[in-house]
Amino acid sequence: MTSPKRAAGREGCGCLAAVARGLRGACFRPAVTADGDGGGSAKGSHVHDAAAETRYLNASNRELGDHFQTKRDGENGVDASIEKRTPKLLQFTFQELKSATLNFRPDSILGEGGFGYVFKGWIEPNSTAPAKPGTGVTVAVKSLKPDALQGHREWVAEVDFLGQLHHKHLVKLIGYCIEDDQRLLVYEFMARGSLENHLFRRALPLPWSNRMKIALGAAKGLAFLHGGPKPVIYRDFKTSNVLLDVEYNAKLSDFGLAKAGPQGDKTHVSTRVVGTYGYAAPEYVMTGHLTSKSDVYSFGVVLLEMLTGRRSMDKKRPTGEQNLVAWARPYLNDRRRLYQLVDPRLGLNYSVKGVQKVAQICHYCLTRDSKSRPSMDEVVKQLTPLQDLNDMASASPRPRSTQRGKVHR
Repeated sequence: MTSPKRAAGREGCGCLAAVARGLRGACFRPAVTADGDGGGSAKGSHVHDAAAETRYLNASNRELGDHFQTKRDGENGVDASIEKRTPKLLQFTFQELKSATLNFRPDSILGEGGFGYVFKGWIEPNSTAPAKPGTGVTVAVKSLKPDALQGHREWVAEVDFLGQLHHKHLVKLIGYCIEDDQRLLVYEFMARGSLENHLFRRALPLPWSNRMKIALGAAKGLAFLHGGPKPVIYRDFKTSNVLLDVEYNAKLSDFGLAKAGPQGDKTHVSTRVVGTYGYAAPEYVMTGHLTSKSDVYSFGVVLLEMLTGRRSMDKKRPTGEQNLVAWARPYLNDRRRLYQLVDPRLGLNYSVKGVQKVAQICHYCLTRDSKSRPSMDEVVKQLTPLQDLNDMASASPRPRSTQRGKVHR
């Protein structure tokens, strides 16, 4: 944890340092998101400062790298304790995973991130032995680059959380490999990839019913994390971290930034500001105070992305529309205009009542007062009835708002 005093004396533009300096030259300004109490209003004063955003992202990356930088001193002791904390995980050798992924062949790459690459591989059931392609169990092998921002500590956090937490809406961690500088994780294979790909990169739009199923599954995953005897704050909820199996069941992945939640009479956890721009709750960005309601805000952003088909931040859009939350907020509580938010690729293939309810949930999840946001258990209860709605707009009189005008897409 970085104290305000220390942050104020640090060179550069770290987010907490900016807060301590009274937001002089801040790298993350309330006006950028228009979500903070000290920023602009959602209606008229939203200003997108590209330079400020760049400084924020660069500073966050520096802090992330510093916070999770690999420390070799005493590392062996940490590694030795992994096995004790996660006895159910399989321990792979590097050679086994090399064979399972066909020597980490480029055409087996499933994805890439700041951590490194994810490869498709095959192993024998309940074993670390590699299998022939197309046989055995299909897995995803995440390989950490030695110089990646996601360092050893974050890698250990991933093993710790997913090695001990088990739920149908959390991706299953099968095992790991730690040899010399090699750090690899082996997960269950999620056949349909990420929610991000389906919302923003596929030619065919994700059907409304699938969106609601995914939203409910992801909400249940977060509710599970928040509701245990030792609550966990996910801290990096976004579309790229929601993975889908062949039946569009949603599972949360990438727990490198997860944090143990407050316990006892504590109301929050104080920590450095890390995460993804556009998804982080404003009070967390401004103060470093992390609560389960921070995840609720991030869920509201993702649900809004699912409703609109727009990214949380999109520099390609006109200035007033680049920040999704700031742009959409005036529509969410307006029954006559909220249909203008619906992803145009859906046409009229969406539930009328479903859109109304989703907009309402977004409105409450994204409220500026964190204490007024619902719990994820409450969100689950609100989303559950939406799975069975059949009042499709295509079978109803077209909403008046869509007849009277269209918003810029």
